[in-house]
Amino acid sequence: MADRKMDDNVAQFCAVTGASTKDARSFLQKYKRADVAIDAYYNNPAEFATSSRHSHTAAPSTSKLTTLFSRYKDPNADEITIDGTIKLCEDLEVNPEDVVLLAVAFELKSKRMGEWNKQGWVEGWKSLGCDSIAAMKAILPQLRNRLATDPAYFQKVYKHTFDFARAEGQRSLAIDTAQDFWKLLIPHGLAGGAVSHTKDISEDGDVSMEHEEGWQPDYLEWWFEFLNEKGGKGVSKDTWGMFLDFVRTINATFTNYDMEAAWPSTIDDFVKYAKARLGSPA
Repeated sequence: MADRKMDDNVAQFCAVTGASTKDARSFLQKYKRADVAIDAYYNNPAEFATSSRHSHTAAPSTSKLTTLFSRYKDPNADEITIDGTIKLCEDLEVNPEDVVLLAVAFELKSKRMGEWNKQGWVEGWKSLGCDSIAAMKAILPQLRNRLATDPAYFQKVYKHTFDFARAEGQRSLAIDTAQDFWKLLIPHGLAGGAVSHTKDISEDGDVSMEHEEGWQPDYLEWWFEFLNEKGGKGVSKDTWGMFLDFVRTINATFTNYDMEAAWPSTIDDFVKYAKARLGSPA
């Protein structure tokens, strides 16, 4: 049984990172849990230095990254701003609305949409092993796949997105802005398994999968319709963060929802709304 679990974890590790089976086993033997091992790999991919992707590759060049930063930087500022971001997306051959850019924003510690500072740019791309447009283009599919399949990584990007998307000086997200980012993130995580329905998490961090249906794709539109009908000034950080937990844990009929638990009142009200649409008892 243990060997089968290791094989499953190795397969997951390789699918997310693109690493060799040998590297996967080395990281998993040291870090035990797949999500922790994957994080360790991305933080220090050369730790075991056996994969062909890393073993013969020189360290990314700060000077090359600085030159690239200057190519896209606003001539009147010390940052890459919207115009530079659009040019960067063109060179990377990626749609500016591609969900992978939320992972890039997390990696480069971007504080606001369309803005990248030099320190985050250099340190972020170096940590990803990139110092050229070709390398950056090559890493995007891996980031997109990791965001889809790795629950821990998805949660980090999701959490960062709230601050990234929030207007400067505002404590909450505008409802339409929150919906735009939910549309990008939630379907992507559901499709890849990063937002898979979970029953509970044990003390050692293992996730137990429940043999029942969870959140359905149509429910995201229900959530948007509910928020638009309800009105309000915006989506709080608490509601944004706990909505992900809600999507991961709720079953398809909302019958496992605990009204006495510490959910935001907005989610309490949505459950009543959703049950009414399903014709279920409140």
